[in-house]
Amino acid sequence: MSNNYLFEPQPHNCLPILNSDKLFPINRVYCVGRNYAEHAREMGDDPDRDPPFFFCKDRTCVFPVPFSETRDLIYPSVTERLEYEVELVVALKSGGENLSREQAIESILGYSVGLDMTRRDLQTKAKKKGRPWEEGKAFDYSAPMSPICLKSDTLLKEDEKISLQVNGDIKQLSSLDHLTWSVTEVIMKLSESFLLKPGDLIMTGTPENVGAVVVGDQITASIEGLGEIVLNVV
Repeated sequence: MSNNYLFEPQPHNCLPILNSDKLFPINRVYCVGRNYAEHAREMGDDPDRDPPFFFCKDRTCVFPVPFSETRDLIYPSVTERLEYEVELVVALKSGGENLSREQAIESILGYSVGLDMTRRDLQTKAKKKGRPWEEGKAFDYSAPMSPICLKSDTLLKEDEKISLQVNGDIKQLSSLDHLTWSVTEVIMKLSESFLLKPGDLIMTGTPENVGAVVVGDQITASIEGLGEIVLNVV
């Protein structure tokens, strides 16, 4: 421990990389709001008029979930409506500002299956009062994610299915080609407003039919070409 620290700093949060002993040190976690047209409509927006927007979760929100194991997800405090949002997560190996299309494509290290868990009642209250969303979005364990599948090892096609089940019943089902903004376009747009860096994660948005879970439910989030993660709400 450095003598310059007042107290021992928290260990750096990381995601494992599939089929590797290397770890991905997480920098910032960017989230794309309403990047599927039908989800934008169910949240009361017009996707043809309102482009997707960006918000952030803290890197400490990320909760690694192995592909081969079921993990417990603790139901958070001060909410009566915990909702799921399955998302494709993009992990960056490089960054920069005002990236070209080619630079954006080159910046991608790999992909992960993620969940943007949301205390919807708290988010809704914040929206009505014009307040920030952190209480509804950036709480502990609000971003469960699979290991990163390297782009070099993964043939992720644009029309891969993305889905979520609760207790075996399909709740969300779409495909990645329904993204309003593609992964490349999201990276380019983000780089106009932020200096992107290696270690950044981008949660690219969720399809329609988000909904609530309760203690005792089991969530299965899946993206074809990557795999699935399973969580028990406890």
